[in-house]
Parts: sequence; structure tokens; C-alpha cells
Amino acid sequence: MGAKPILLFDCLSLMVLLKYRTNVQYARGGVKWMSMNKKQIQTEQTKKKLADASRALFVQKGYKATSIEDIVAATGSSKGNIYYHFKSKEGLFLYLIDEWDREWEENWAAKEHLYHTSTEKIYGLAEQLILDDMNHPLTKAADEFFTGEKKENDIEERISLMFERHIQFNKQLVEQGIESGEFKADNADNLALILESTIIGLSQLSRGMEPEQALALYRQAASVFLYGIAKDKA
Repeated sequence: MGAKPILLFDCLSLMVLLKYRTNVQYARGGVKWMSMNKKQIQTEQTKKKLADASRALFVQKGYKATSIEDIVAATGSSKGNIYYHFKSKEGLFLYLIDEWDREWEENWAAKEHLYHTSTEKIYGLAEQLILDDMNHPLTKAADEFFTGEKKENDIEERISLMFERHIQFNKQLVEQGIESGEFKADNADNLALILESTIIGLSQLSRGMEPEQALALYRQAASVFLYGIAKDKA
């Protein structure tokens, strides 16, 4: 897909994309760790230690106001060591976003069995998205990150890959509904994009709303989407 297609969306729109979805590459950290050698495990442990110490800074000061010098002071590490592991402040912050993504996926996996139909899953998706968006401590910093200056190519590439995974998650939900007979047989790729576009718009327009108001808006949007794809009852 490359870096350029991600620019089709306003960067703020990407905020919500990074909060959820099944991510096989990262899911259940054990799979990842089992495939690493000792040196790779030590490197990952160091990265996590640096990222954990940096998280508090981003939460407190925001993304833009947090400098590499602040991170050096908070972590006790050298600037060279930080650049070695993350290449840039952007790379470090994306590491935290990856962790946030994994947390979301684990929370979703833990409750997915409670939803017995694809329709229920889409309502559940809407609810988890808005609650996570409003309550996660990195939300403000992530807003700043995605609305900031142009990103380096490698960062845009990583964001693009996240975007692709999120669309695939939507597609799987739609395909499950089609297979179960809940949804009309239609182009699942297009429906996945429509669902994502709806979520993106809601993420922007619900900023500043009270939690109850935003949750009601997401639920209503889910109802409108589902009405359009529901299979006609004979």
C-alpha cells in the first residue's frame, strides 16, 4: 500500500484507527517473544523500559512539548541509545501506540465471546472505541502526534500498515455477518471502508462531547450502518 494512501485521510482521523483491531503480529506477546533469540529479547526489554518511562512524560506534557532531552532525563539513558532503539521521538511514540493497539485487541478478545451475532459485535465495537478514546491517558498526545508536522517515510509506512490491518478487521466483521445471513451479500471491501469512514468522522466530531452524548452518537451511527446492510427478512 505504501505511505502515500494514508494521506487520503486527515491525520486526526488516524487517531481512532490505532485504538483497536486484531493484530496477529502483535497479539498475545508470547508468540512474538518465542520467536526471538536472547539478544532480541534483551533489546525488546530495553525498548519497553525506555517507552514506559517516556509514557508518563507524553501523558503529562503532551507529544509536542516533550523533547528528546526530557526523555533522556526521565529514562537516564543517552540520546544515542534512544535513537538506536527508536530512531526518533516519532518512532518511540509509535511504539507506545503499538502497545495501546495490543491492549485494545486483548480487551476486545476478552469480551468478544459475549457478542453472539455480528450485529452485536458492531455495537460492541462502537462502545469500546468511544470509551477507550475518551479514557486512555495518551489520547491527547496522540491527537497532537497525528495532527503534527509531516512524518518521515518510515513512520508513514508504519501508519499505513496499521490502517490496512484496521480495514481487514472491519472486513472480517462484515464477512462474518454475510456468512451468518445477518447482512446482505455485498462487497465486503467497500463496506469495510464505509464503516471505517464512519468511525473516522465520529472520532473528529465527538471531540468535546460528554461521554454519554458521544456514546449515544456512536450507537446511532452503528444502527444507521447496520440498517443499510441488514438482510431483508422474507
